[in-house]
Amino acid sequence: MWVVKLGGSLAHHPALRTWTSALAASSEKIIIVPGGGPFADEVRRLQQTWRFDDVRAHTLALRAMEQFGQVLCALHPGLRPLESLNAWNPKTQRQSTWVWAPSRDVLADSSIEASWDVTSDSIAAWLARRVKARGLLLVKSATPGTKDTRLTTLVSEGLVDRAFLRYGPRTECPIGILHRDRVDQVGGWLHSRPGYGHVIDITLPEAD
Repeated sequence: MWVVKLGGSLAHHPALRTWTSALAASSEKIIIVPGGGPFADEVRRLQQTWRFDDVRAHTLALRAMEQFGQVLCALHPGLRPLESLNAWNPKTQRQSTWVWAPSRDVLADSSIEASWDVTSDSIAAWLARRVKARGLLLVKSATPGTKDTRLTTLVSEGLVDRAFLRYGPRTECPIGILHRDRVDQVGGWLHSRPGYGHVIDITLPEAD
């Protein structure tokens, strides 16, 4: 089982359809964690305007992830929504690629703080630990300005959220960051990362 977070930054990018096709066609079992994208951005704007609390904003941001998840399912018939991890057993299902709706499972865990420090990055890491994933892949539009893969550096550059300092190491599985332009690399990544251990592996877009 692999966990792949598709960043919400792909919401308006042509590569999104290619990504959904590639993940749906994979022979590996995959749970896709959708980012919040423009839906979460609207939650941020509304909170700034109306000053409601972070608990409500956290819930709305999870719903925003689910909205983007519905978009993903609409783009490819091979993607199916996964409403909750309860009573879900991938070994008994033919379906191999799911799009997770996080609100039920995340809101049921009081240890996950209601904060903008916790975005879909950390939520994907939480899920990877929960399902004992073989690996976690974060698909991003941003390009890091350095080859330094320490989590503190990735957080300072804004490549992952602040809470990833806690949730990332807890996954106990390899962690990769793949640029949205390198969808051609996803098959190789999923098939070449055996074993466990905290690893950050960044694959950048090819130079022009």
